[in-house]
Amino acid sequence: MIDALELVIANDLAELGRLAEAVDDFVGRHGLPMEVGFKLNLCFDELITNTVSYGYPDGGRHEIRVRLTLEETELQAELVDDAAPFDPFAERPAPDLDADVDERAIGGLGIFLVTRSVDRASYRREGDRNVVRLIKAIPPTPAAQGALQ
Repeated sequence: MIDALELVIANDLAELGRLAEAVDDFVGRHGLPMEVGFKLNLCFDELITNTVSYGYPDGGRHEIRVRLTLEETELQAELVDDAAPFDPFAERPAPDLDADVDERAIGGLGIFLVTRSVDRASYRREGDRNVVRLIKAIPPTPAAQGALQ
């Protein structure tokens, strides 16, 4: 079974609430664990906040396309925007999680959390678009496990 959610949001942080509601509805409709929705919303919040805050120097209105696809045992998410080129998963020093909050370098923790919240994350540039893809494995439900045995 394949099911999808497609949503276009403006490059406005106020749109994150509408996106979170749509994600929660999608997760609920499919009986997925609440943790999946929480982690996905965390990822979207971090990635879209960075895009909106730093990716549009012109200050104009732009669109960000969000697509969720559920295929049997994995949830795939794709974010597409026309912001400045930026690979959030490029090699960077890992955040120092042992340092006191006041001593930590600014930046990097959000993307670190994104990569820890999903099973796979990738970036590519297609023409004038950034494409971020996230994949989260969905644990089988007890009913599905019984059917497989």
